[in-house]
Amino acid sequence: MNNKKFITILIATIFTCILSYFINDFIFFKSVQGQENISFQTQELINKYQPFKPEKKDVRILVISDLNSAYGSTEYDDEVHLALKMLPFWQPDLILCSGDMIAGQKPSLTQAQIRAMWKAFDTQIAQPIRNLNIPFGFTIGNHDASSAIAPNNKFLFQQERDLAVEYWQNPKHNSGVKFLDRNQFPFYYTFEEDNIFFLVWDGSSSRIPKDKLSWVEKSLASEKAQQAKMRIIIGHLPLYAVSEGRDYPGEVLNNADELRQLLEKYDVHTYISGHHHAYYPAHKGELQLLHTGALGSGARPYLDNNIPPRKTITVVDVDFNNPDYTIYTTYDMQDFSLIKYEQLPRLIMGHNGMILRRDISIQNLTEEEKRICLNKFQDKKKCNEN
Repeated sequence: MNNKKFITILIATIFTCILSYFINDFIFFKSVQGQENISFQTQELINKYQPFKPEKKDVRILVISDLNSAYGSTEYDDEVHLALKMLPFWQPDLILCSGDMIAGQKPSLTQAQIRAMWKAFDTQIAQPIRNLNIPFGFTIGNHDASSAIAPNNKFLFQQERDLAVEYWQNPKHNSGVKFLDRNQFPFYYTFEEDNIFFLVWDGSSSRIPKDKLSWVEKSLASEKAQQAKMRIIIGHLPLYAVSEGRDYPGEVLNNADELRQLLEKYDVHTYISGHHHAYYPAHKGELQLLHTGALGSGARPYLDNNIPPRKTITVVDVDFNNPDYTIYTTYDMQDFSLIKYEQLPRLIMGHNGMILRRDISIQNLTEEEKRICLNKFQDKKKCNEN
């Protein structure tokens, strides 16, 4: 075979291979379960994990939390990157993050280090979300900009709070939500999405000041809030403890029962929190409690339980025609297996009260469970649903 013929065949072969690659990529891109905008990379992950796909209802919210790694780190665990690649599969209308987007809360961190963490967050997480035009609602966590107060009544981590404001108030970092009140953004703000009213408070420490609670009540009483079909609040610390190592004052919000009663007064459906690094769908009184599991480092075990800790992500489908309003689909990010209610503790008794798994009512408790609760708290009120 002469050189000219050989070169012609080689070029034709290379061209055919390239064309075949792009045709296959295009087919994958267009054909995933009737969806569009599925990349070849996402399709490969779907083929690998075969994840369950829940039926989409009126509104789909993807809830994530505690994305960070070690203090000062500008890297994120593989599960965080995996979740981002799977966004086109879930097709959320909104992403909510329950805090801890970066790894601060260390006095020795310099301005340059903190800015580097926010830059890494933007490059690796926020920008990919913006590229997909998905609104991103979030609350500030203790590792983002803690509101802990020093003895002199000033913020212990004022520098981190200043730099959080610097990042989030930069127009380039627009989160894409439809703000209603952003005067105290990013610490306290409200927004709406698909007839749902969202209020974000600064739960980066256990204390919410009285003047801020006045703002919360005024916001929840507003016409916008009360005319919405549903109300959701997002904060980093939970009301009640669920995980080992976090079961003491300072790791949950102060005056949890009073806060819960305030939210119930204005018909808030769900309080979404993070910080405890353990997924637990619960309720107390009339309030639904979504304790979001960690997607980043440090998943924690449940209190008084031997269930292994898992990194998780939760899809919340809102169905306005369903009496429960919300349907949770939660994945173990190791293999995308589903975490079902019956795999979780029926109830959790932390230092400040008992909460019940979402599908369990007080009438479902056994006599032994009631006895254990009374022995722990010596207070019938702590063992009641309300």
